Amino acid sequence: MIFGVIGVGSMGKNHVRVLTEIKKVEDVVIYDTNREQAERIAGMYDVRVAGSVEELLREVDAVSICSPTKFHFQHVRESIEAGKHTLVEKPLASSYDEGRKVLEFLSKRRDLVFGVGHIERFNPIVSELAGLELDVAYLSAKRHNPASSRITDSTVVEDLMIHDIDLVFNVIFSGHSDYKITAAGNRNVVQVLVKFGEKVASLSASRISSKKIRTIYLENEEMTVEGDFMTQEVYIYRKPSVYQSVNEKYLQENVIEKVLINKVEPLKVELKAFVDAIDGKLEFPVTAEQAVNNLRICEMIRRGIA
Repeated sequence: MIFGVIGVGSMGKNHVRVLTEIKKVEDVVIYDTNREQAERIAGMYDVRVAGSVEELLREVDAVSICSPTKFHFQHVRESIEAGKHTLVEKPLASSYDEGRKVLEFLSKRRDLVFGVGHIERFNPIVSELAGLELDVAYLSAKRHNPASSRITDSTVVEDLMIHDIDLVFNVIFSGHSDYKITAAGNRNVVQVLVKFGEKVASLSASRISSKKIRTIYLENEEMTVEGDFMTQEVYIYRKPSVYQSVNEKYLQENVIEKVLINKVEPLKVELKAFVDAIDGKLEFPVTAEQAVNNLRICEMIRRGIA
């Protein structure tokens, strides 16, 4: 299998590195508008450089699209029209309308494997949380980042919060079609509250933080669960078994469990899953329909903070 990577900035570079480590990938071809950057990455990983997107598409079987978000729709369309299996980094496109057009393209090419790189789906703590099958009453997700010059064409909603939007609507509260969203913030700081009937999800995202945070907190009447996406750790706090008052001080005894998790690089899991999907071994877990709905939620949030 020959794999192409369109865009070899910080994320595209990682795609190239991982693809060269996957046995089923025989060769990698890259393209970037910055030829000097492309040549540098090619030298680092012993891959080939194409002179254009069109040239790349003529040579490959599958494509990773890691270009800036504003080019995703164009590159996805070109890849689908060329009949290539396509994985595009999140967000799928710049807008919900563009996302719906992608679904129209795909409806005519059901022979192609298509996926969207919502990378936290491949973080091992997500499968652990899903495996608990909690009836979640309250969820809090925080995703804060120091300022970066890497992302300039999207708000913090599409840049960071979209990861937690994907997990909330497609994993934790999947199947809940009745919800209400309220939001406050600006391009760089956003706080969102989602009500699923009596259940509540609180999401916050920031691009001005001095501390990098990637956490999720789940609660119901029986237990509390805390997860850290960076350390890939999950802690479960069982309902207190002992309540007592000593010298007018309140005491409680909790049962605390640390879940044993095999730590992995989520991008490696994601790209291997995509290659396996091309081989027909499994379906890629992040669908175009889910990614388009994530864009719809993003736009609802943006309207709320406008």
